[in-house]
Amino acid sequence: MTKVIENFLEYVTIDTQSSGESKSTPSTLKQHDLAKVLVKQLQAIGAQEITYDENHCYVYATIPASAGCGNAPVIGFIAHMDTSPAVTGKGVRPRMVEDYDGKDILLNEEKQIVMKTADFPELPSYKGKRLIVTDGTTLLGADDKAGIAEIMAMAEYLLEHTEISHGKIRIGFTPDEEVGAGADYFDVKLFGADYAYTVDGGRLGELEYENFNAAGAKVTIHGRSVHPGEAKDKMRNAILMAQEFQSMLPVFENPMYTCGYEGFYHLDYLNGTVESAKAEYIIRDHNREKFEKKKELFMQVGDFLNRKYGDGTFEIQLKDSYYNMEEIIKEHMCLIDNAKEAMKELEITPVVIPIRGGTDGARLSFMGLPCPNLCTGGANFHGRFEYACADDMEMVTQLLVKIAERWR
Repeated sequence: MTKVIENFLEYVTIDTQSSGESKSTPSTLKQHDLAKVLVKQLQAIGAQEITYDENHCYVYATIPASAGCGNAPVIGFIAHMDTSPAVTGKGVRPRMVEDYDGKDILLNEEKQIVMKTADFPELPSYKGKRLIVTDGTTLLGADDKAGIAEIMAMAEYLLEHTEISHGKIRIGFTPDEEVGAGADYFDVKLFGADYAYTVDGGRLGELEYENFNAAGAKVTIHGRSVHPGEAKDKMRNAILMAQEFQSMLPVFENPMYTCGYEGFYHLDYLNGTVESAKAEYIIRDHNREKFEKKKELFMQVGDFLNRKYGDGTFEIQLKDSYYNMEEIIKEHMCLIDNAKEAMKELEITPVVIPIRGGTDGARLSFMGLPCPNLCTGGANFHGRFEYACADDMEMVTQLLVKIAERWR
């Protein structure tokens, strides 16, 4: 078993699920469990300048520059330790499917949980490879423990193979990326890199430097409860008013109906009674102008309904989350060119696509650290059918080494 796969199988058994409800950083203390493991491993392999932010759960380390490469740009590699709140990360039982036959995969015989090619049509393209899957009761954690495993394997390889020339390399592991807080306490100055890559993407070859502009919105609807037998002209049903709000947003600007560069409004949470209801939305668009118009329309819907039902009926809190890092990366396309060339050396076909989401790199780019995103070899993130291709993870590890070599 290669080091990257050994690392990965260890990391996924550590529950690091983050929480969007928490007000602390990290949002869950159990993320420290993985951080401590990584610190010990970094010490064991001989990494330098290891820093463990015990208050906020960030880990930083250095692979020193090779002789004669001290003046090269400092390049960073970053991955996040937490897993998505969407599905439990407790009790992950990874299993290797050797020499995958391209057909449906029985994940759990007792519960008859099957990952079907009809549902995931890309699966047959992995025929003959090794896939790491779950038992269908948890997510796997490839997002982003695959990235962590690959960075750690790269670090160990470079520290063992001193004949490979490269500049100074910085490593960073963050908490709470899945709840949008991964960059909150990232110390860009301490990190000290000129450029970086997040290793947080999907299928082999993916290279991303465009992402959504993003905002989150909380809508509180104040209704009036009256006995339904006497409700005529008195009751104001907050649940129905919440539905009315949703109905006034563009029907097809919904994640279920969009792809590529198309943005959306996504109703992520709805709960309430006749008296009061709460809804939470995320608003996304790659184009900054369209993004601003989406937010404007969202607020206009609230204004209209407040005129209809009375001031204060709809309270809206809207806050920007992150912006499209293309605004920053387009001035530093050497990052993309070097990654493409490294892929071609390994006969990996570069697939440059926009991220229909965000990464720590999006925020870090606007914090002064240009930071596009690299593939990990994982797929079906945030769900019980998440998997990772072991062969592709090994290729990504080689890719990171090749990228490091290009900065010298």
